[in-house]
Amino acid sequence: MMSGFSRSYAVGLLAGATLLTTAACGSGSAETAAGGKPEVVAAFYPLQWLTEQVGGSDAHVTVLTAPGVEPHDLELSIQQVTEIQKAALTVYIKGVQPAVDDAVDAEKSFDAATAVTTLPASGHEEGEEEHGHEVSYDPHLWLDPTRLATVATKLGERLAAADPAHAQAYKDRAAKTAGALGTLDQEFAKGLSTCRTKSLVTAHEAFGYLADRYKLKQVGITLDPETEPSPARISEVAKLAKAEGVTTIFTESLVSPKVAEVLANQVGAKTAVLDPLESRPSGDYLSAMRDNLKTLQTALGCTA
Repeated sequence: MMSGFSRSYAVGLLAGATLLTTAACGSGSAETAAGGKPEVVAAFYPLQWLTEQVGGSDAHVTVLTAPGVEPHDLELSIQQVTEIQKAALTVYIKGVQPAVDDAVDAEKSFDAATAVTTLPASGHEEGEEEHGHEVSYDPHLWLDPTRLATVATKLGERLAAADPAHAQAYKDRAAKTAGALGTLDQEFAKGLSTCRTKSLVTAHEAFGYLADRYKLKQVGITLDPETEPSPARISEVAKLAKAEGVTTIFTESLVSPKVAEVLANQVGAKTAVLDPLESRPSGDYLSAMRDNLKTLQTALGCTA
């Protein structure tokens, strides 16, 4: 992966190329290139889903991270930097994708983390780096439906400001989306209210917001998917898992399950996939979250 300096330098060169290209091609309205609809760029899947729900038929939404690609590893092409430069709005979360952080225009971007109360970055002291950029919070906020509902409301306001002709439609869709997320939250709260164990042993610490919202205890084998756990860390987690009667070690679709499988063998547990929704699932955000709920209920011994 590029260093912070080389990435910033590359983005600077790409931005310069974009300006020259725009000048050469004329100054037509780049922000409304798709049939008069504002161009809105989403950084990765959960934000794509949310933006499509709120934008509806009034916005043209594109996503920077292709399905099956680990978002944290994204490097932008010249075309993608151009898309960000031309977009009416870019929706992202600072700290997830350093390349996107470097490329966005502060005046034409919406950092979803600014709309909610964030949690401290797991295992880090404030000011240390998370996925390559200095942030003091856990960026995986989309795994709490109530926080994502708040983001939906704020996104509706930002789209309304960018496209006043359809302002009320954006706000109405944002309210509808927030309502659907509220229903999902109620399902999780009820479904996880009577679990035998509250310990959530995960491949990496992506589920802090879910754990915080539903009174679970997240125990990550690693802080992030790029970090190899030490033997001491695996031993520590194994000891805790045995003590708390953990029966399932959770893996992820985009992360190798090998470490989780080693731990599961030590503990005498099985593995199951818990989707952090960093990439497009087979269904959509709501259905994938409901699948996560079923997986959690089985693994944690919930009776509701």
